[in-house]
Amino acid sequence: MAASGSTPLHKPLGLLAELTHRCPLGCPYCSNPIALDPRKDELDTATWARVFREAAALGVLQVHLSGGEPAARRDLVEITKAAHDAGLYTNLITSAVGITDKTLDLLYDAGLDHVQVSIQDSVEASADRIAGYDGAFARKRTFAAAVVARKLPLTVNAVMHRANIEHVGDMVELALALGASRVEIAHVQYYGWALKNRTMLMPSRDQVMHAAAAVEELRARHHGQIVIDAVVPDYYARLPKPCLGGWGRRSLNVTPAGKVLPCHAAESILGLEFWNVRDRSLADIWSHSPAFNAFRGTAWMQEPCASCPKREQDFGGCRCQAFALTSDAAATDPPHVAASGVFGRVNSRLRSPGASWKLSFIRKLTETSREFRRSRFKFSETGRNR
Repeated sequence: MAASGSTPLHKPLGLLAELTHRCPLGCPYCSNPIALDPRKDELDTATWARVFREAAALGVLQVHLSGGEPAARRDLVEITKAAHDAGLYTNLITSAVGITDKTLDLLYDAGLDHVQVSIQDSVEASADRIAGYDGAFARKRTFAAAVVARKLPLTVNAVMHRANIEHVGDMVELALALGASRVEIAHVQYYGWALKNRTMLMPSRDQVMHAAAAVEELRARHHGQIVIDAVVPDYYARLPKPCLGGWGRRSLNVTPAGKVLPCHAAESILGLEFWNVRDRSLADIWSHSPAFNAFRGTAWMQEPCASCPKREQDFGGCRCQAFALTSDAAATDPPHVAASGVFGRVNSRLRSPGASWKLSFIRKLTETSREFRRSRFKFSETGRNR
């Protein structure tokens, strides 16, 4: 049982292993935290191997080898083999920059099961500009061909935002041309670096709705050829997102320095205590870590979530987003109050003491489309490890 006593403790299914925060790209929506873990603090190979064994014993089925750019680690092949030897399905999440044919062969021999490549746009010049790396697009195409030639399953991760949202169809066509079996139309989620660049990244509601309709048409057209997954920005979602299946329910994340998080953005919530695999076992952390038990179950919820009939399905939305926008991680996830169409039902609750931010946020959302259209697409900061 979890610390709350009445909340059942589920087994985790997936582990995100952030091997490093180092990366050759400088994407303005980078999922790296604002405070990057330096190379000297990264876990060594033996510790990652232990983490994988403990994860498998805990019930984890798959590990996502991520970063930063995982290929920045000289021991990536050994880490991949350790995950494979632990019985985990291994997925490499990569920018494709820095992985040679020789390295790919070694990864294949080590037991790599799947590759996910990020592509910033369907237009080469735009893709390189967004990535902050000349020649990145060409490298990605070459690498994708090498992956498919080795008969490894390939997923294309297409991160969508205001600069490329009109290219949804072209991104799917590119994924098909590359031989991908799956493409993720993943709209930027606004944490960390993306939150800093939100004004320049956020598309308008009309753009998002048009892209969503295009995805449905593309799914019908390419049924049986490729799987098309799509995630809209939370700010425009109709219903709250059960982030990662609920806080501390189905997944966990290990940072380059060994902190264990309920999700990749959890360090953005100030005041949480994160335990480290250098000091404790993964099983101990999963069961007893204060950070994992902070938002398990529903006992922590405020209104209107506490009395919502869907509270066991969406868990109040995203805790990291609630904190980013309200400075209270237990608050209702604000975009969903604004976008779900329940304004009338919760209006009286929103007027309770301390809830003025909710009303102002809702009003602000009605003004953003005009503001975004007026803004020039120029990024202020990126997640490049300088």
